[in-house]
Amino acid sequence: MKILIILPHLHIGGAEKLYVNLAIEWSKYGHSVTFLLLQKKGELLSLLPTEIKVRDLRVNKIRQSVLPIVKYLRDSQPDIVLSAMWPLTSMVFLAWMFSFKKGKLFLSEHVILSESIKRELKVSLYLAQALLRLTYSFSSGVIVVSKAVKKDLCLIGSLSPNRVKIIYNPAAIGIDPTRESQDVQKKIWGKCDYHIISVGRLKFEKDYETLIRAFYIVSKEIDAKLIILGDGPMRGNLERLISKLDLKNKVILPGFVMDPYTWYRSADIFVLSSLWEGFGNVIVEALECGIPVVSTNCPGGPAEILDNGRYGSLVPVGDYQTLANTIVKDLRKDHNSNALKERAKSFSLPIIANQYLDYFIESSN
Repeated sequence: MKILIILPHLHIGGAEKLYVNLAIEWSKYGHSVTFLLLQKKGELLSLLPTEIKVRDLRVNKIRQSVLPIVKYLRDSQPDIVLSAMWPLTSMVFLAWMFSFKKGKLFLSEHVILSESIKRELKVSLYLAQALLRLTYSFSSGVIVVSKAVKKDLCLIGSLSPNRVKIIYNPAAIGIDPTRESQDVQKKIWGKCDYHIISVGRLKFEKDYETLIRAFYIVSKEIDAKLIILGDGPMRGNLERLISKLDLKNKVILPGFVMDPYTWYRSADIFVLSSLWEGFGNVIVEALECGIPVVSTNCPGGPAEILDNGRYGSLVPVGDYQTLANTIVKDLRKDHNSNALKERAKSFSLPIIANQYLDYFIESSN
């Protein structure tokens, strides 16, 4: 099967990591996989084996991509075209139509799109809804990463739920969940009794301000440190809040790290404070390492991953007092690490990769 994946780039992100992992897995099964990127950029390019091809459209704006994609589709004749991240998906749909529907087109969404349109994309909601109805109603199939993303997409895109397939994101590959030695823990965290970690882009929707305010309360009760791995536009705001609360020696922002697993394995608890999430890959990563999770019960995947609190604690969005109380409570109780690791196996890469392939075949018949 010739599979073409169309994305803006391969910088670090949940969708980008997903498709790199899927491409590697599908390539192992003997499928021919190619990435068609608007810009051949990104840290994840280095992870691709040589048998996976990467083509560069060299376009700066999404709206400029239609004609180059049309030409590529006509020349390459793929069996499957897979794209994600609206509004790129609408441009890919138009290109697919103009290419006389070369291959089957599958479009995927990974975020609560109504929130992204409202806060990030600066697009008229009415225009977005019109494009979404056109794009997603007439593609070969639609894939989303959680029930919440499906509900949101069906609502704003006026889609029948029967047209939308939920396939969860996979866990990472070959992760050693063994707890790090005390020497490694000390090197990362220095001297403190408890290690609290969060991982993600420093963006508005991650609501790290609530996490830092919660940690301020936590730090009054126990000897702990908080590390937030990631970078992004909110860094300056967070640094000012850390300074204001006099937490400079207790809250650390190391920036982006390619391999966060050493940090996970040396932590005592993982916290997600988001306002919304498409899925929540980082929760699965934490479960893989057997560490307990506290998450906001936000729209999106966290409650689904944690089975409504069976595999971790869920707290109200934006409530830093309850978040603080729950962190302290969960740090002080015993956890079944093996049960958390088993839960992560529900999202294993081979299972997810085959769910995609089965859906491609089922929707092509």
